[in-house]
Amino acid sequence: MTSSAPKKPAGRGVAPLPKGARERAPQVLASLERLYPDARTELAFRTPFELLVATVLSAQATDVSVNAATPALFERYPDAHAMAQAEAEDLEPFIRRIGLFRGKARNLAALARLLVERHGGEVPDDFEAVVALPGAGRKTANVVLSNAYGFPAIAVDTHVGRLSRRLGLSVQTNPDRVETDLQKLFPRERWVFLHHALILHGRRVCMARNPQCGACELAAFCPKVGVEA
Repeated sequence: MTSSAPKKPAGRGVAPLPKGARERAPQVLASLERLYPDARTELAFRTPFELLVATVLSAQATDVSVNAATPALFERYPDAHAMAQAEAEDLEPFIRRIGLFRGKARNLAALARLLVERHGGEVPDDFEAVVALPGAGRKTANVVLSNAYGFPAIAVDTHVGRLSRRLGLSVQTNPDRVETDLQKLFPRERWVFLHHALILHGRRVCMARNPQCGACELAAFCPKVGVEA
């Protein structure tokens, strides 16, 4: 395999960082480290292939629903070679309870075939190669490369984007530009931890609706306390 770290998203014409973002960032990181010292992905996986499949399935779905579906799926299709023999209709019964399951089944069948054809059935540790797979994108590539291969990366999902704006770390709504802002503010060696911790905080405290600002340890320096971002 040819190792390739995630490429930086394009940053031309990007708005500047919010006022005080560089001062808040160390406070945010320190608080998250106290709250979630062992933060990691909540997707269950044993191999890079399982992580790739689970991440594709997790789009617009909960990790809980994905983790409920994948054990039976992986028992029947343990690797890309096995899944490459399947049609989308064969995969659908395993993921029927996951949102957008028909489209995801098509993507998984095509993805597995491309892994076999282009990469010998292995998930490449190359950013552009992962992005080129059906159903994958920048977020998926960042998740796979950081969790399976240890590359420093920040995967921006809805939680990471929402908290970045609420905490005054970015004004961007485009995930790629949020990623760029966070990369400017936090040490490279803490990028993987950061995105996992922000996701956990977004699920447990700083929810999209009814955020628990009164119980939030980040509220003291959060410029959006009680305000929807």
